[in-house]
Amino acid sequence: MQNRISIIDGRLLSKVNDNISEDEMAIVVRSIIEEFDEKNKFEIMTLNAKGQIIISSSGFVSEDTLQTKDFDQAKKNTDGIGEAVYKTSTGEKVMAITYILPNSVDDVVGIRVLTSLAMVDNTILVMIGFSLAICFLILFFSIVSGLYFIRSIVNPLNDIEKTAYSISQGDFNARIENKYDDEVGRLCHTINDMAEDLGKMEHVKNTFISSVSHELRTPLTSIKGWIETLQRVDDPKNENYKRGMDIVMCEADRLYEMVEELLDFSSIQNIGLQLRLEKLDLVAEITESILVLAQRAVREGITLKYQEPESIIVVNGDSNRLKQVVVNILDNAFKYSSRGCTVEVNVFEQDDMALVVIEDQGTGIAQDELEKVKIKFYKGKGAVRGSGIGLAVVSEILQAHGGDFNIESEKGVGTKVTLSLPLA
Repeated sequence: MQNRISIIDGRLLSKVNDNISEDEMAIVVRSIIEEFDEKNKFEIMTLNAKGQIIISSSGFVSEDTLQTKDFDQAKKNTDGIGEAVYKTSTGEKVMAITYILPNSVDDVVGIRVLTSLAMVDNTILVMIGFSLAICFLILFFSIVSGLYFIRSIVNPLNDIEKTAYSISQGDFNARIENKYDDEVGRLCHTINDMAEDLGKMEHVKNTFISSVSHELRTPLTSIKGWIETLQRVDDPKNENYKRGMDIVMCEADRLYEMVEELLDFSSIQNIGLQLRLEKLDLVAEITESILVLAQRAVREGITLKYQEPESIIVVNGDSNRLKQVVVNILDNAFKYSSRGCTVEVNVFEQDDMALVVIEDQGTGIAQDELEKVKIKFYKGKGAVRGSGIGLAVVSEILQAHGGDFNIESEKGVGTKVTLSLPLA
């Protein structure tokens, strides 16, 4: 509004400098007012010294003296400008700016510009409404996103926590209802798989404890029974005495082997497999292992075929552990072979690997159990005496040497075990 007053004031001053008469100046002022091209936005008027309206762009002229703050303020201020905001008698809110001219023109001492603030107020109301709408949308989005977060993250995590606690307390049948297709869903799937695996391991463990208890009880019962029998035999030359002592010794050896196997496995699980690696001839180690079991093969009526290779096969390994692997595999071959069967052992090199193939003509392993026999404590349906950890120990030892072993078997035909070790 002050820009509009400055323009009018400039036009008036230019006329004063032209030295026109006061009557002509009055005509100029009237023409400026009447030709004002923003009458729909502003009302411009001229005031005399008493504050009465002389000319108005709206055509309104009144002899009443204006009692407004802007006119009184303009007369007092050094710059001759006064401002005021007030409501008219009709209740309309307006803003007025009065400017006192440096030089009066006829009776005109000031110019007053008046504009309605209704549009400004409406604009402010619209902006407030728009701001409130934005705030509402932000609040709504926050609530919706919060509910979504609770529904998709917090609630599932609570379910996961409860299920995990149940599993930790031994309830391996607890499962999480997986209805999510995201990271939470994958976590639920993993925990469910873990619970299932733990349940299987718990079942295997219980079966193992039951089986070992039975395996330990059988020789102990035999030993106890024969000791009671021997107590009643006074003659050491008695046939029953000799037979009883042989059985007691055999069963004691069997118990010793089982306990040693369990202790060895426990040590592997607790502190890891300790190896003393050195370069050694694998052929010599295999030959020594076979000599250890040769007499047993004769006693059980099993033919043990082994043709010792002429050339040495050098590997990096632990001599005792490698012998343990071969003895365990041969022990299984003997246990599941009947009299008259053949167990064949071959050692050779192939593709930078040393291979030991042990093949028997025993009862064989069912296809659905073939992959499970390497699991700790697992014992198949046709399993005979033993703890069920022999092949698990074999797997640990071979993997520690950088090797592996493979089992091929057919029920009623026999089993072929291939041990592989990297050459030195």
